[in-house]
Amino acid sequence: MVTNRSLVTPTTHPALERALRDKLQLRNEQGGSLGELEPLAIRLGLMQASLKPTLRDPQMLIFAADHGLAVDGIQELHARGTVDTVRMLLSRQLPLNVFARSQGIHAMVVDCGVADTLQRHDRLMMRKIAHGTRNARVSHAMTQEQAHAGMRAGMEIGDQLRGNATILSAVGVGSHESAALVMSRLTDSPIRDLVYAGPDMDSDSLAHLLVVLQGAQGRHRDAQEPMDVLAAMGGFEVAVMAGVILMAASKRHLLMIDGVPACAALMVASRIAQPVTDYCLFCRSHGHQGLDQALNLFRATALLELGMESTDGTGATLAWPLVRSATALLTDLADGEEPGPTRPGGLSDSTPAVSILPPLMTPEGGLTY
Repeated sequence: MVTNRSLVTPTTHPALERALRDKLQLRNEQGGSLGELEPLAIRLGLMQASLKPTLRDPQMLIFAADHGLAVDGIQELHARGTVDTVRMLLSRQLPLNVFARSQGIHAMVVDCGVADTLQRHDRLMMRKIAHGTRNARVSHAMTQEQAHAGMRAGMEIGDQLRGNATILSAVGVGSHESAALVMSRLTDSPIRDLVYAGPDMDSDSLAHLLVVLQGAQGRHRDAQEPMDVLAAMGGFEVAVMAGVILMAASKRHLLMIDGVPACAALMVASRIAQPVTDYCLFCRSHGHQGLDQALNLFRATALLELGMESTDGTGATLAWPLVRSATALLTDLADGEEPGPTRPGGLSDSTPAVSILPPLMTPEGGLTY
């Protein structure tokens, strides 16, 4: 049960940013510019409100769920069923597992709504809201109660994270399409831009997919508020991820967002507490053009562009050494260098925090959590 009043504080702090730039300038005078690594280091310092940001116990959470949209034939766009992907993740058969283990990242699968009943596993977190959502084309994907339950489950996970850096990604047949519906509605973006994979995508498959998704959009044309959109079109994994993002950002944790479903969860969370985006870095594991558009909506680019076509989360594991190097630029001392303060003298947090709780209240004013 999450009982504390969680607040998300914007990372904007001109005095600290100047101090971070000055610190990096000293490094530049000795070794030259390090390009994009420097603004990354500054962002990490601002996230932790420190001249010496530290990252500990990195975790990767892979949220898994099935979607009722799959009954309309979109499963043909997916290489594997949801339960098959989950089993491969748990048995460490995917490159994602290899890279995570080599980087010391603890990977967990979160069952938010897989249609099958999964056996207990030490790398499986059971947070199933239901055995898959309903078909958003013919009804609400989930009830308001289920949407809030998913958000609550995510906040509880976020409250118990043992580290301060988390990779968020998702798997599931229909996950990308459901997430595209959520993002399209919340940003008034054409759904085609979010699901078009590129010139190699079969035109008949794209046409069928658009008929299904536009049908869902038409049925839920009145859904506009974040929780209404989430309940009408979204997936359980998006709801749970949004809760994790809100809670982790309130603790000033680094969040690495990989894939369209994770972007959709961030969009929902940002409509509840906009400053959550300050704590996010973006990664990618495939070249799907829908992900290009999702990143554009945040005016963001991925840390690495490696031309992969892999499971969401893979790109983030490969970007982790870059992030760790950026913190080392600020924290590791050169020979003879003075340690210096963790915060500039006189620095105080004057930026107001944004509560993440009011949008999650009942009409009567009581907390649903």
